[in-house]
Amino acid sequence: MKCKPCLFTIGLLLWISFSCSEQKPKNSLFPETFKLSKTILADKIKGGWAGQTIGCTYGGPVEFLFNGTMIQDYTPIPWPDGAIKKYYDTFPGLYDDVYMDLTFVRAFERFGLDAPLDSIAQIFARSEYPLWHANQAARYNILHGIMPSASGDWINNPHADDIDFQIEADYAGLMSPGMPNTASAFSDKIGHMICCGDGWYGGVFVAAMYSLAFISNDVNFIVSEALKTIPAESSFHQCISDVIGWHKQYPADWKQTWFECQKKWTQDYGCPDGVYASFDIDAKINSAYVAIGLLYGQGDFSKTIDIATRCGQDADCNPSTAAGILGTMLGYSNVSEYWKKNLYEVEDRNFAYTSLSLNNVYELGLKHALQVVAKNGGQVNDDEITIVCQQPQPVKLEQSFPGHFPIDRVAINKHIFQIGEFSFLGIGVVFRGYVQSSDAGYVARVEMSVDGVSVETASLPVSSSNARRTDLFWKYQLPKGKHTVTFNWLNANSDAMVNFVDAIVYSDALSCK
Repeated sequence: MKCKPCLFTIGLLLWISFSCSEQKPKNSLFPETFKLSKTILADKIKGGWAGQTIGCTYGGPVEFLFNGTMIQDYTPIPWPDGAIKKYYDTFPGLYDDVYMDLTFVRAFERFGLDAPLDSIAQIFARSEYPLWHANQAARYNILHGIMPSASGDWINNPHADDIDFQIEADYAGLMSPGMPNTASAFSDKIGHMICCGDGWYGGVFVAAMYSLAFISNDVNFIVSEALKTIPAESSFHQCISDVIGWHKQYPADWKQTWFECQKKWTQDYGCPDGVYASFDIDAKINSAYVAIGLLYGQGDFSKTIDIATRCGQDADCNPSTAAGILGTMLGYSNVSEYWKKNLYEVEDRNFAYTSLSLNNVYELGLKHALQVVAKNGGQVNDDEITIVCQQPQPVKLEQSFPGHFPIDRVAINKHIFQIGEFSFLGIGVVFRGYVQSSDAGYVARVEMSVDGVSVETASLPVSSSNARRTDLFWKYQLPKGKHTVTFNWLNANSDAMVNFVDAIVYSDALSCK
């Protein structure tokens, strides 16, 4: 489905072309400054937030139903009337992409652009919305005194490379039009509260693409220049660089590029749910799917959102990101009514667990972007905005789980009293499991000892709780060799049970290559 460009689009493209051509420094793809009206800036910000919501909804029905396989063309993905309202009413947790963003928008509105991270962390950790993976692990850490950035560090967060910050970094780019390095700075503190390594890079990359979408209508430029914010030595950079290269090699076949990604970049060494499984919530591969959607969509909203969804895995978050970036590039006014029709009945409704609606965040987004423009040397004069543009610079190099490679997943399927001693050969272990109790407020207190030495006493809420721990226990960076783990349930309760599902064992090299 393609939309004919309206007069607004044609005029905008001509105006942008003029702005860039007039102000480019020598030997640079970037304008030194970029001018646009407040009306156009507002329209782009509105398009970014609307695009996120549309994309998340479109991919909702197929989220994690196609893991390790693409969604074939013959598989229908419907877009019925009332689709967004239906999710608002029945499964508001679908919009974790958006309500996490809104947490940060609200914090900046309350505390200013330099909002203290401790304040943001407490708002995030004590929120009522459901969370998963790195977000939930970070929430647990903060509630138990492990504050940012330790809360997102892989030593304390087995999900550090997961997609979580990638899907909620939109705020940083939408606040920083034409200023990708400022977007990286906004991503730094909050991103490391939740993730590190590739998990952080996913958010930095996404925020940079949003930022560049304000000053360019070329998706190839947006993707390739945003990648410059990621250190070239990182595997994340190498993965997205491969996508760009495969797009050039197979310009008419997104499925071939998808297949090349599957062959090379789908090893998940971190997420305990994804190791030795087709499930892959790693930021690197899901960012690759976003890039595939943008590059092969070539500015067409319908094509972009569909390809990003059909890549599979986190098939609501990836089209949400791609549609948000493209919505920013096109502007709300130039998104087809086919897609916007489902927005109208919810734009005045607050997202669940928040006090903000889309209409609210359209206004706050413009307000914050104008503040950031002015703070970074730009001009805000009546209806004309002048942005001092930034050429992307790489953030610091970091890696999660260095030297740690999964070598085994050991099935346990026992409750805590049946385990006795658990022995393994390696340098680390993660135990997956859950706590069940007839008392929803019960919190198990369990001590883990390794080789006879107590290493942690954890508080483990029941698994239905928003305060739950994502994984029961983990320990990395052990000396290589045989280790024995034991558990002591300090407040055993006849109405509760601590259940162990399995253990993932790590060593300093893969057991087979």
